Amino acid sequence: MGQYILKRLALVIPVLIGVTLFAFLLIHLIPGDPARIILGERATEAQLEQIRERLGLNDPLYIQYLNFLKRLAQGDLGRSAISNNPVTAELKKRYPATIELTLAAMLLAIIVGVPAGIISASKQYSLFDHISMVLALLGVSMPIFWLGLMLIWVGSLVLGIFPPSGRLGVEITLQSITNFHIIDSIITGNWVALKDALWHLVLPGLALGTIPMAIIARMTRSSMLEVLKQDYIRTARAKGVSQRLVIYKHALRNALIPVVTVVGLQFGLLLGGAVLTETIFSWPGVGRLIYDAIMARDFPVVQSTILVIATTFVFINLLVDITYAYLDPRIKYN
Repeated sequence: MGQYILKRLALVIPVLIGVTLFAFLLIHLIPGDPARIILGERATEAQLEQIRERLGLNDPLYIQYLNFLKRLAQGDLGRSAISNNPVTAELKKRYPATIELTLAAMLLAIIVGVPAGIISASKQYSLFDHISMVLALLGVSMPIFWLGLMLIWVGSLVLGIFPPSGRLGVEITLQSITNFHIIDSIITGNWVALKDALWHLVLPGLALGTIPMAIIARMTRSSMLEVLKQDYIRTARAKGVSQRLVIYKHALRNALIPVVTVVGLQFGLLLGGAVLTETIFSWPGVGRLIYDAIMARDFPVVQSTILVIATTFVFINLLVDITYAYLDPRIKYN
């Protein structure tokens, strides 16, 4: 197992190099002068030269890339072209919010999607199976911006139960330690803030988790149906093993491999694809940061944020591969 993990880590290195190259070329692949794009058409030549010098755009391309790698090795993601603040400091504030929202959405998707898929497979063609698959199809088909607006309308305006936006109410004060509101609330014993933070997670978590919930349910059902047709399942049933043991002991573990793939991919996608959800719910995460940076043409922030998200996605895929080997020891990579 240890040797397998080392091999997978070695394969990650060229992928990460490719990620850094893509993130670096992001600014340079945009047609036109990056300095002009950042400052706008009314900028003077002196202002353009100043931004080119600050961003190192006057150096040869390979020198810029080497300097970019050197800064990355030191943990420096550069500075915002608009505010001149370090991007690292901004990400430290924003990324925990996105991780918190993504974990809430994926937890909801797994808790609902996996059991729904298992029950649908074990009771194929039943009323529950038909209803759950229709709901899964609707979940995949609904545009997330429409769903988010409907959730705000029903949950906040009609019922008046859930807050429509933000991470905490304006009247709540919370000492920031990790920038994870739930963790900070528990550490400081601020149970009022904990309740409020969880309440603020409901609507955006539901909006973000609906599509992965539907995909996980359909994948779990399909995988379980495939496993339940295997000879060893028929043998277990012929020996008089109860249906519950057949499902949860013999079938589920083997059926989880494609489900783990979907969960890993969806988690990585949600970390970088929560732009619409965070914008609709005014959630101060990385998705909202990317949106604001694009609107302000702050390309150094966009570049660094994409780099961090892509790197996170690579390591999530690594974790999925390691989970494969744990779930099914027959999986071997030469």
